[in-house]
Amino acid sequence: MRVLIKSFYIITVVVFTVVFTKPVLSQSIRSFDDIFPDISESIRETAFTDEGFFVSHTALSPEIIIGLSQSTIENRIINTVLSKQPGFLVESIQVVPGLQGRYSLLDVYNALGNTRKLQGRLYRSHRRNDEVPLFEEVTRLDNERRNNPINDPPPATSIPRSETIFMRLKDANFGNTFYRGDMVLENRGLHYTLTNNRTISLAFIPIIREERFTALLYFEPISEGVLIYALAGADVPGIANSLRIDMSSAISKRLAVIIGWVAEGITEN
Repeated sequence: MRVLIKSFYIITVVVFTVVFTKPVLSQSIRSFDDIFPDISESIRETAFTDEGFFVSHTALSPEIIIGLSQSTIENRIINTVLSKQPGFLVESIQVVPGLQGRYSLLDVYNALGNTRKLQGRLYRSHRRNDEVPLFEEVTRLDNERRNNPINDPPPATSIPRSETIFMRLKDANFGNTFYRGDMVLENRGLHYTLTNNRTISLAFIPIIREERFTALLYFEPISEGVLIYALAGADVPGIANSLRIDMSSAISKRLAVIIGWVAEGITEN
């Protein structure tokens, strides 16, 4: 009888291991090289610096989009930006360094939730020849169309499958701008899409129409820390050229400030 019980116990343990361990192993943590197996060494080195790697494109050309041609990041995630056929694209890769397991997606989620920390972050203004705050005020809103301010939530202990927030960012160049942030937790990572839900104007002149700017940030814990892959695009009318607005530079600076905000928030959690 004891032999039968012991055999049953062994079989149960084996079945449990096969059934429940296999999915975990299939989602084992990846390295930077697993995700970007064909990337150049120079881009790889830059991605591990504090500034990260940035590249701008002025037309849709999937062959030169790192996320499509040289990585294992799902194309459907990146198509969140590309499907809107933007005239300007900025792409970035950065790694928040840390020992394997040091940071998790919960750290990422809590960093994204701390929108107030985005306020006052500096960027280099060539016009003023100085570093100035890009977003002078940052306010979380309770509604897509109303301006009622609400507080950031306290640090979370779990991550929802999806979430949407609204923000008002007082931009140093464009004044009050309004954004919707859509977060989705899926498979290995978390992707966060930031979209302008109102037209962005300069001195009452529309520069980027409603829903025509989209920034995708994809986060995945990797063996070297946390990967931040970002792709931002904007559909900008010709009036921007007549106003001498360098849209590639404008998008790059804003994306860099946003990435820096999240990267710093991850290490603080």
